[in-house]
Amino acid sequence: MLELNGQRLSLQQIAEVATGREHVSLSLEARRRAEESRRVVEQIVAEGRTVYGVNTGFGKLSDVRIEPSALRELQLNLVRSHSCGLGSPLSEPEARAVLLLRANVLACGYSGARALLIDALIAMLEKGVTPVIPEKGSVGASGDLAPLSHLALTVIGEGEAFYQGERLAGAEALRRAGLEPLELQVKEGLALLNGTQAMAAVGGLALHRAERLARVADVAGAMTIEALRGTPVAFDERIHQARPHAGQLAVAAHLRGLLRDSEIRESHLENDPRVQDAYSLRCIPQVHGAVRGALSHVREIVETETGSATDNPLVFAETGEVLSGGNFHGAPLALAFDYAAIALTDLMSISERRIDRLVNPDANEGLPPFLTTNPGIASGFMMLQVTSVALLSEAKVLAHPASVDNVPTDGGKEDHVSMGMTAATKLRSIVENAELVTAIELITAAEALEYRAPLIPGRGVKQAQEIVRAQIPRLIEDRSMSGDIQKIVHAVGNGDFDSLL
Repeated sequence: MLELNGQRLSLQQIAEVATGREHVSLSLEARRRAEESRRVVEQIVAEGRTVYGVNTGFGKLSDVRIEPSALRELQLNLVRSHSCGLGSPLSEPEARAVLLLRANVLACGYSGARALLIDALIAMLEKGVTPVIPEKGSVGASGDLAPLSHLALTVIGEGEAFYQGERLAGAEALRRAGLEPLELQVKEGLALLNGTQAMAAVGGLALHRAERLARVADVAGAMTIEALRGTPVAFDERIHQARPHAGQLAVAAHLRGLLRDSEIRESHLENDPRVQDAYSLRCIPQVHGAVRGALSHVREIVETETGSATDNPLVFAETGEVLSGGNFHGAPLALAFDYAAIALTDLMSISERRIDRLVNPDANEGLPPFLTTNPGIASGFMMLQVTSVALLSEAKVLAHPASVDNVPTDGGKEDHVSMGMTAATKLRSIVENAELVTAIELITAAEALEYRAPLIPGRGVKQAQEIVRAQIPRLIEDRSMSGDIQKIVHAVGNGDFDSLL
């Protein structure tokens, strides 16, 4: 049971809740803080003080004072008017991650919302009512307004939701789950809408996949090194201690373990005319290590955001003050996701170069052209390299930073926005492409290793080849390999390679 207290959440915890493997509750301390901040809001209303988001309009309309009799209508109109998202809905795990992260933000106790509202979000998680949240429509400031509005619609019994495999009206989904729609009180609509939880959910889950993939890429690289009879000298610990980036050291150590006890290496240890390998082999620690470093930095930013109050205004119960600021701005995440996207594109780039060396008869160290025994009649692995180039080219386009863009919104009041949701969805697409390219390298290297038999590769490489072979057979004659690639992508996501990471 994950007890929410407004604390920092790890990517692993988010993934566990998103996939339904972890249950959630609200801590007593968080409940106390929420009720204390709620009393501040109620006191403001009782005293008739003017406070943004409590009894004013929003954005450019913040100077419009709202009469007490219309305060509930104000919150309801806010949710409905901002629910203009478009495009495909977030996946159910992504939408569940949004629910989790928003509940945790409210649990910080700075939003002035009742604990009852947090309970409603947690109940939806526990009962499997998942809001239908369109992925387009957020500019990342004031947070993810459109996506979070669609979440709020489900809370009040409107909009749509997924429940037990069906897409239903929000009210019907709640009814089937035995839940009641919640009537929003003063400030609670705004408390649901202001924040970065949609971009954090989408980007965070993509990042979680990316970190595993970066380690699997080491495995693919080690398999290619063996298939091309490369040398492990470049991974000598002394070389990397001389340039001690943490990621570089970790990747070099990983490669040494994967290549240990290689008969292939022993077979060409002497009388090898080559002095050193191509960069795509020799520089795996430097490139893969830099990718790991980038992803680690991005994870730190995302996990910090998960335990942050991103609402506006913030309610400070200890002094009774309500302060307006800009914690909803998605710049920290937008910049981070763009960084991760660039790093993963570089990971794809070096993998594609290794794939080419495996199939290209001008570079593949005596292996058959395109790894087919019948070149000309058969094309073998020719198109797998072509496909990897197509995927890489798409990733290069997607790697253009979203965070460098800005179009003022809301009549110029919101004159600098982050485009963080765009950065998150682009990162997700690049991760998907990178998984496919890594799968292609795993398949191609496994095939190339067959031509080095009966020599046995290093321990880890041998185990990786066996994992690939458990999913797909050798290429005896040409066949469509689209399904093979998807099988290996599934194997990576399913943890089949985790014992090697």
